[in-house]
Amino acid sequence: MFSDFTYRHNYGHALLAVLMFFFLSSSILAQADRKLIREGNREYSREKYSDSEIAYRKALDKNNQSADAVFNTGDALYRQKKYEEAGKQFIENHDMNDDRKKRSASLYNLGNSLLMANKIGESIDAYKGSLRLDPDNLQTKYNLAYAQDLLKKQQQQQQQQQQQQEQDKQDQNGQNKEQQQNEDNKDQPEQKEGQQQQEQKQQGMSKEDAERLLNALAGDEKKIQEKVKLAKARNARVRTTKNW
Repeated sequence: MFSDFTYRHNYGHALLAVLMFFFLSSSILAQADRKLIREGNREYSREKYSDSEIAYRKALDKNNQSADAVFNTGDALYRQKKYEEAGKQFIENHDMNDDRKKRSASLYNLGNSLLMANKIGESIDAYKGSLRLDPDNLQTKYNLAYAQDLLKKQQQQQQQQQQQQEQDKQDQNGQNKEQQQNEDNKDQPEQKEGQQQQEQKQQGMSKEDAERLLNALAGDEKKIQEKVKLAKARNARVRTTKNW
């Protein structure tokens, strides 16, 4: 599992001295938003992330230019699994900061938010951006490697699913072809049976015709024999009655 570590900005208790009356009002506002940020940090440490978000947002109401209040609001949202909302806060914080370390921390937390939202490719880009600002950060290197490995496995899984779909399609086509062949074969026995019956019928007719022919021949032979006998009888009568 990737390192689910997020940064959070804290303030010390020291207050800046007021040097000029012109900055008095802004100083009072700054004290107010810092007090609320510290309150949010306390709630965060107690894992009361919803309450900490409320405190950070109140700090933003006092000072909407507080980059740390924006960042910590994103952190509280992340812990509530509101990853897309958290990501927006980290992007805003990144744009508000000039400090390289803080900008790197924003992109690191953005990468975590994107990864948890299953936007793996985008999280990789965020981690790379964070490393460009802070190349020695081991947490970012670890999470980048984890996201890259996860993306590779996801691509392999998608490729396997695509191959399986193609194989299923081929198997389905083969089954349809086999089914059609079976249906065609069902008609062949009937055709063969009809042919056999026709042949048998034709053979039966041939036997009948042969019998009729034999009977006719037998009848003709009988008639011939009778004619021969009759002729012999006539000849015999002629000879006996011949006057010598």
